[in-house]
Amino acid sequence: MSAAFQASSAPSRRTALRGMGVGAFALAGAGALSACSSRESEAGASGAAAKAGFTITDQRGRKVTFDGPVRRIATAIIPSPSMIAAVDGSYERIVGINESTLQANKEGIFGTLFPESKKTATIAGADFVPNVETTLSLKPDVVIQWGDQGDEVIDPLENAGFKVIGLTYGTQEQMETWLDIFGTLVGKKERAAGLVSWMHDEEKAIRALVAPETGRRTKVLYLRTAADGWTTVNKAHYMNHWTDIAGGVNVARDEATGTPQVSVEQLLAWDPEVVFLSGFDTTAPADLYADKRLASLRAVRARRVYKVPLGGYRWDPPCCESPLMWRWVAQILHPRLATRLGLRDQITKTFDHLYGYSISRGQVDDVLRLGMNGGSSGYDGFRA
Repeated sequence: MSAAFQASSAPSRRTALRGMGVGAFALAGAGALSACSSRESEAGASGAAAKAGFTITDQRGRKVTFDGPVRRIATAIIPSPSMIAAVDGSYERIVGINESTLQANKEGIFGTLFPESKKTATIAGADFVPNVETTLSLKPDVVIQWGDQGDEVIDPLENAGFKVIGLTYGTQEQMETWLDIFGTLVGKKERAAGLVSWMHDEEKAIRALVAPETGRRTKVLYLRTAADGWTTVNKAHYMNHWTDIAGGVNVARDEATGTPQVSVEQLLAWDPEVVFLSGFDTTAPADLYADKRLASLRAVRARRVYKVPLGGYRWDPPCCESPLMWRWVAQILHPRLATRLGLRDQITKTFDHLYGYSISRGQVDDVLRLGMNGGSSGYDGFRA
């Protein structure tokens, strides 16, 4: 059997996922999903790995050793809980999260998938500095934290005696390492490997679909609202990966700082054809359309400003739903490919396999933010 995933005939939310391994993933063509029936047979094998001791080398190069299964996980990293749940087929190990994750859980569909996620304790905020007292009270077997954000976010945890896995951010390869680490933590390495294999197949399929459309790459800009205006991202950000797959180019890629401030003057100078608005704030396309300072901006004139979807997690950063983001961006940049990209069908199949959940048509509308994006060019192509 090939290495991707299939749609289950009778999804039963979480129970269908327990024990899924690499054999449950099979890609056919440009994103079509084929059948397989090895879930139950692999349940014992994938769960057994967590019973013995094991060692993980994190992305700092540090070795973290565990004597037995990991049952309680706290994480300050914002997208990691949805990824752990997707690998594990359950939310039950997660005891602590970031404040931003909690907000997303309450606002989006993840809180419906896993209601307990809407009341999980928070161990850090936007600055990722951990609340050690709260973390101690949760008694986690491991804490997941950024390994490249400075000593102030990781030293307090290690000094308190926690086993800490440090992760780094920016590329698809780094995200795939996260999945491997999470698969090891919960004893489901085959499941994690299957997700990575599916992502590789999806990237190849989407690139093939958009290749005939990309003689000239579309100029795009990613904007996040800040206290004094906007920020964007340079070539070090994951945004460049999903932009490149879909046939676009980030107009801010060569900026010296990772998240540069953006003035009105700079926006007009870049004059992007498409603007993607971050899922981490409340700014909507209507806000840019109504801003008289931006009336001459090409993306505003063409009404090609779009709010990034919110699925099991926000689609801006790397997560297990990233292949859906790639398809969404590809359809934004190349609307006539809508039928061939089949995003709505992909969302249904992906939610089944990542979370064991049968998502409704109305919920797909919510994920895609049809209300917020409905006034933007080409968005009727995302309707059922």
